[in-house]
Amino acid sequence: MFLNKDMEKKYVIINKEYVNSVDFQKVIETSEATLRYNLDGTKTIIKFIGEVPSFLDGDKIYSHDEIIETINNPDNGWIDTNE
Repeated sequence: MFLNKDMEKKYVIINKEYVNSVDFQKVIETSEATLRYNLDGTKTIIKFIGEVPSFLDGDKIYSHDEIIETINNPDNGWIDTNE
């Protein structure tokens, strides 16, 4: 199946203090309540499709594989290996 690269889901990790700058009309999440935070609550993941929203300009863009690798690495603070 052919998938247009522009239509693939993309991800950005932002610090919690930048959540108020998120335009929820331009990302997949619908509100702050639908965001996933890391274990210490300091970072969250924003998902979008298509062009990078202007409020995310300059942030590192992750592919699906890259974000999965990042959150599954216990050293990055997204999962607790002691559970």
